[in-house]
Amino acid sequence: MSPKDIEKLLQRGVADVIVREELVELLGSGKKLRLKEGFDPSFPDIHLGHMVALKKLRKFQELGHQVILIVGDWTAQIGDPSGASITRPMLSAQQVKANAETYLQQFFKIVDETQTEVRWQSEWFGKFTLADVIQLTSKFTIAQLLQRDDFSKRYSAGQPITMTEFLYPLLQAYDSVAIQSDIEFGGTDQEFNLLVGRKLQSMVGQRPQQLLLVPILTGTDGSQKMSKSLGNYIGVAEPPEEIYGKVMSIPDNIILDYFKLVTDISNQELDEFKQELENETVNPMELKKRLAREIVSQLYDRKAASEADEEFKKVVQKKEMPKEIPEYRVSFDQFKAVELSRSGRKESYTINRINISRLLVSMNLAKSRSEADRLIYQGAVSIDSKVIPNNTMLDYNIKSGSVIKVGKRRFAKVINSDILK
Repeated sequence: MSPKDIEKLLQRGVADVIVREELVELLGSGKKLRLKEGFDPSFPDIHLGHMVALKKLRKFQELGHQVILIVGDWTAQIGDPSGASITRPMLSAQQVKANAETYLQQFFKIVDETQTEVRWQSEWFGKFTLADVIQLTSKFTIAQLLQRDDFSKRYSAGQPITMTEFLYPLLQAYDSVAIQSDIEFGGTDQEFNLLVGRKLQSMVGQRPQQLLLVPILTGTDGSQKMSKSLGNYIGVAEPPEEIYGKVMSIPDNIILDYFKLVTDISNQELDEFKQELENETVNPMELKKRLAREIVSQLYDRKAASEADEEFKKVVQKKEMPKEIPEYRVSFDQFKAVELSRSGRKESYTINRINISRLLVSMNLAKSRSEADRLIYQGAVSIDSKVIPNNTMLDYNIKSGSVIKVGKRRFAKVINSDILK
């Protein structure tokens, strides 16, 4: 690779490189490099936040380098403490395996499977003895581990940190030794763990890996990092129309970040978009439509992107019914209305003695009763095109086959299973 090509590779979608001079030397050597990417199958889904590093891995693959994907079937049972203010619950081996299978399918939507070697931590940790654990842990001190920001904050606040959490960065570091990693990829929030891997490699006589840190993608709320637990994520395996709709919901001030980190548009076009937004010569909605089409095309194809675009225009802009509406079979008898007393007054969001709050939760249209109540109060819920008013007792007639709409894009048809018996 020429110095110019290397510089281009290490610019876009890269937050930091440790150590830059050494990585530039490696890339210029012509050696086929071993690129480490690890994941804990704590959740079964990949979102656009993960896609930032995966797209960079794909760029390296196109240059002939080999990706070593490590399935963290051991560390997933601990739970990554990065950014955590409390101890994460441990997962069972069965949960980890099920999540990993789904994760791998989504991983290869972005990364080239033919240039990827999949390894499981259990290949080496399954053979670990107590003597091996003692030897590994003896190489680091508690004081060193407490330098990690989230550990330091929890320790200062008097919050518990388990011994297994202290083990997490050591196990991740040993992965680098086990596969003889040349470069490890990760988000900026993973810097501590990656540095431990570099240090451990030096201790055992290996050339320390280089670290390529990618930016953290902001979630659809525009304020916090994209995370499934925060509900501000866009999953890579979601239906095209759902991905499109979620992209259209992002705040205008992060449009350029999404273009830069999760699409392949040219830097020249990116600069043009920036100029147009600054000069207010373009409607941000039009740029979001372009962004949504680019992302859906990457994860599916151009045809799916075009269909998602038409569906958005039909459902959101023209306020028509979507082409396909999921059906939910529920027992109306289970949702008899219950009057609730709040602040001394009765409130019951019911239709024909059906408790709509409970119904919305059961149909996955709301995460909780309180969210369902809030959506109803805000006028965001309609049944058969009639908005539910935010008053008390309601006498709308919900029937089997009624279509419930929540917000601008979520639709569901409710079928009364009682009449099917």
